[in-house]
Amino acid sequence: MRTKRVLRGAVLALTAGLLFACSTPTKIAYFQDTADQEKTINLPQATIRLQPGDMISIVVNTKDPESAAVLNLPYVTQRLGAASREGSYNNAQMSGYTLDPKGDIDFPMVGKINLAGLTRSEASERIKGILVEKSLVNLRFNPVVTVEFMNLGISIMGEVTRPGHFALNKDNLNILDALSMAGDLTIYGNRENVRVIRTEGDIQKTYIVDLTSAESTLNSPVYYLKQDDIIYVEPNEVKMRQSTVNGNNVRSSSFWISVASLLTTITLFFIRK
Repeated sequence: MRTKRVLRGAVLALTAGLLFACSTPTKIAYFQDTADQEKTINLPQATIRLQPGDMISIVVNTKDPESAAVLNLPYVTQRLGAASREGSYNNAQMSGYTLDPKGDIDFPMVGKINLAGLTRSEASERIKGILVEKSLVNLRFNPVVTVEFMNLGISIMGEVTRPGHFALNKDNLNILDALSMAGDLTIYGNRENVRVIRTEGDIQKTYIVDLTSAESTLNSPVYYLKQDDIIYVEPNEVKMRQSTVNGNNVRSSSFWISVASLLTTITLFFIRK
């Protein structure tokens, strides 16, 4: 009789463990700290600034066709190395300027122009000012200089639907926008420990973003992304357990099911006896 009670107790304990192992995950939803309340956070602007190695297009529009013809680079059929996948660079048919290690470009009829550290609008104003100063364009013809990004991008890796390299073609692209471009995290992505790797000068820094917390995410220094940022979504505990042999360790639900089934069979055998 005592043996039966012991076995019944063991079955109950293992059943409780099984229910715990199969319980509903609580770390899936984003911004859990805003579930029952509104949250207001002032977000700073994060305009992208040009740095050495960036490639940009520069188009000078003016009512003087001769000036435009001299100052604008020709279009090409296909830019070498242009990506073709969705979400990649969409200006593969335009020639561009690459900032050298000093942040300079070599502009027609002008020579070296330093653009490092400037936003697109600031770069446009600097180029326009130099062209006017050198009498290469006339203000009477309403010249407009347009600067656009060409090769700027971010990489998204790990537990997302579509990992890959994506174009950074606008200012103020935030981490939520980027993850949406990659199809969002899979159910196996660890939302509490998303890493953003950023190179700042000669230093590479790793930041941790907790997507389950609005306050943590929106206040993060990497909420707005910069060129060459790398986002890595590590697998959660469920996915890591599945990577073991058949996923059958002491923390997996299949293990608990097997043990509970075995003990139930043993208990019924003794009860019938």
